[in-house]
Order: sequence, then structure tokens, then C-alpha cells
Amino acid sequence: MFRAVKRLANGDLLKTFQPLHDRVLIERFAAEVKTKGGIMLPEKAQGKVLEATVVAAGPGLRNEKGDLIPNSVKAGDRVLLPEYGGTKVTFEDKEYSIFRETDILGKFN
Repeated sequence: MFRAVKRLANGDLLKTFQPLHDRVLIERFAAEVKTKGGIMLPEKAQGKVLEATVVAAGPGLRNEKGDLIPNSVKAGDRVLLPEYGGTKVTFEDKEYSIFRETDILGKFN
């Protein structure tokens, strides 16, 4: 896991991070800890959260001609992720993941 070492004066390292090429930095939604009936779920029964919010996105990927193909997701978009994949990173004690845009399954409108 990547640990950010450099701290800024205001402590906000995440605003200075820009993913490269077609990579996207996402933050997964929190898992449900209660059922609709109010029963607390143990951690093993919670399941993996497949929805996330895009925190930052790279500029896009270049094709064979050198033309830039921009990413179809941008910061603030709500996306659907595959169950496995991505690279986990930690910024200021919060866990994020980096995915390639092609790995993202879809975007909610």
C-alpha cells in the first residue's frame, strides 16, 4: 500500500494528486452495517461495496495517432466497480482505490 509522506501546510494532500492517463481515483461507499429490520451485520456478512464516487480522473488515453481520448468519468461521478481489482492507496488515513477507466463497469446518472 502506498503511504503519502509529504504533508502540505493545510494538511490537504489529496487535492494535489492527479491520476495519470486513463486512471481514476475513487472512494468506495461505506458498507451497510444494519439490515432494514435493524439487525447489526458482522463484518464478514457485509459484502463488498461495488459503488463508489470518483475523486479525481486523469486526462485520458492517447490512440495510435497521438490524439487524446478523454475519460468519460469526472470527479463527483457515481460509478459501479468490479468486485475485484484496482490498487488501494491511503491518503491522510482514508482508503481510496485507483482503477483504469476501462475497468469501471458503468456510471450512474
